[in-house]
Amino acid sequence: MGSPLRRGDRAVTDEEGLRYILATCTVCRIAAQDEEGLYIVPVNYGYRYENGALTLFFHSAKEGRKVRAFAQNPEVAFEMDCEYQLVPGKTACKYGAAYKSIIGNGTVRRIEDVDARKEALMALMRHQTGEEFTFTDRMTETVAVYALTVQRFSGKQRLYPVG
Repeated sequence: MGSPLRRGDRAVTDEEGLRYILATCTVCRIAAQDEEGLYIVPVNYGYRYENGALTLFFHSAKEGRKVRAFAQNPEVAFEMDCEYQLVPGKTACKYGAAYKSIIGNGTVRRIEDVDARKEALMALMRHQTGEEFTFTDRMTETVAVYALTVQRFSGKQRLYPVG
């Protein structure tokens, strides 16, 4: 888990709440840095969350800026959010948003082992579709598959006001 939030009243620290956010979000934005500067890319993901350790899985084309950035500097930050809803106010400054989110940082590595690639792709598809899929060795060779080992993360939420 990560450092304390400025708004501690919005922190999501319980396992059930964190699991809910991971399960509900479908897109994770990953921030990397390369020779051109900072780069943020949205990816669909799958995950494994066991004993407080979080790993995100995603796939990519085998070439491109994202692939080069991860190879140059595997240290990344990430963000995911869900259940966004505008909270109206009587004045512009009283408007806000209800949401649930997780942010964090970690290290990205390309998965080379074919069985590990299959597991990662199965986790991704299970999370995105709720269905089980199998992959052949050949299928896993058509894409680059990554694991983001999360070092620190924190959950946050602002619930829609009732009444």
